[in-house]
Amino acid sequence: MSPLFFAILLPLVAAAFVMVGSNARFTALLASALNVVFMAILLGCYHYKDAGYQFVSSYPVLPQYGIAFTLGADGLSLLMLLLASVVTLAAVLVTRTPVRSPQAFYACLLLISAGGIGAFASIDLFFFYMFHELALIPTFLMIGIWGSGDRQAAAWKATIYLALGSFILLLGLIGLYLAQPEGLRSFDIRQIITLAEAGFIRNGTPVYLLLLLGFGILVSLFPFHTWAPQAYASAPAPTAMLHAGVLKKFGLYGLIRIAAPVLPDEVMLFSNLLLVLLVGNILYVGYVTVAQRKLDLMLGYSSVMHMGAIFLGFVALNSLSLAGASIMLFAHGLSIAALFALAGEVRERTGTLDFSELGGLAKRMPALGLAFGFAAMASIGLPGFVGFAGEILIFFGAFVGGESPMGTMNSQEVFWLNSFQVATICAVWGVVISAIYMLRGYRRVFLGPPDERWPGLRDLGGAPRVAIVGLILLMLVTGFFPQLLLHLLNFSAL
Repeated sequence: MSPLFFAILLPLVAAAFVMVGSNARFTALLASALNVVFMAILLGCYHYKDAGYQFVSSYPVLPQYGIAFTLGADGLSLLMLLLASVVTLAAVLVTRTPVRSPQAFYACLLLISAGGIGAFASIDLFFFYMFHELALIPTFLMIGIWGSGDRQAAAWKATIYLALGSFILLLGLIGLYLAQPEGLRSFDIRQIITLAEAGFIRNGTPVYLLLLLGFGILVSLFPFHTWAPQAYASAPAPTAMLHAGVLKKFGLYGLIRIAAPVLPDEVMLFSNLLLVLLVGNILYVGYVTVAQRKLDLMLGYSSVMHMGAIFLGFVALNSLSLAGASIMLFAHGLSIAALFALAGEVRERTGTLDFSELGGLAKRMPALGLAFGFAAMASIGLPGFVGFAGEILIFFGAFVGGESPMGTMNSQEVFWLNSFQVATICAVWGVVISAIYMLRGYRRVFLGPPDERWPGLRDLGGAPRVAIVGLILLMLVTGFFPQLLLHLLNFSAL
């Protein structure tokens, strides 16, 4: 039996114990801490030089349709599993137990975690899809029940968009199944890649377009992005941390995991379309982010904007860009989780996240101001943080884009910029835009004269402080030593 089965089972069992009356916070905290330790052990046991999946086990479910409960992990999967477990622990640590249905609140957090871990650990695409859907249901409930502001409208809008994206994605996965030769059809990604390498996948164009649209909606690809900022602004801070930091990575992870190795020709065929859309994420959404007047909406739009750079790493489709996209998935998950946690702390103390009502908080809460500064710099991609390593790899990989997948650089258009190079320049400008809105937001919230309404605000401390410091330290350690992550990634095996 794969040890990954226990990583999925642990939050599920903890959620069951919470619902039958055990101490909700202690149970959730214990389960999430054990999963972090468990992922660290798996990383220690992982054989870096061996390509392919490890810790594999498979249990037939519907063998006549090629469906089996198959778990396993390669370096990319382990990176995402580590992200899911770390963000889950941080989300539980920053949670203030709600008065209304605390057991249900913690159970929902654990179910989101279980769904994310299950999706990243699944080799079978049927369970890959089903675990993601498991995680979406408690997300909607948490926004609608425990959210703030216009939470009902935000929950319904997110539900409609994500349900549509999931339905389109399901059609794409079914199309991928039917594109395989009869008698060899399977949902096992390893077998599908083998068939693709042998040239047995037919009608790949409609399959890729369905996968791109389905995954794109789930990732908030422009122009299907408007659900995300409102949902994150209305969600409780732990929910925003888990969805923006973990679940939102499902779509890009799926494209890297499925489309890159199985449908590379289709990816390059429609590369210009995706380049136009991702530039919309970077430039249009970036300028919209600059115009925001509330911290939570600014962070929500910034999360959408950063997806554009990761899409660029995917569509360039070479080993540099894919490694950069994978590292950026990890880096963005940590930084946006820290930022939403800190925004939740500000809201808890002041009752508002409106820039016009804030200012000077660094004098009242120096530790919180310092932590937000670190998280903001990590989000921008300051050297020393892991996001910088991811961005550099994406920019270098994308600037030589247009080459054959995993191949050598196309030497054409020496004197004129091609579409990949134009998109890369836009992405570099996006770093400037992100610096503008992050520094502006920091100045409006933490600098200037302190408001007399809050003479004695409590500084960041206790469990939330442990969570934020842990996220920042992980971003710094992997930023100074990005080879720790690069050793995990082996895109020759994709």
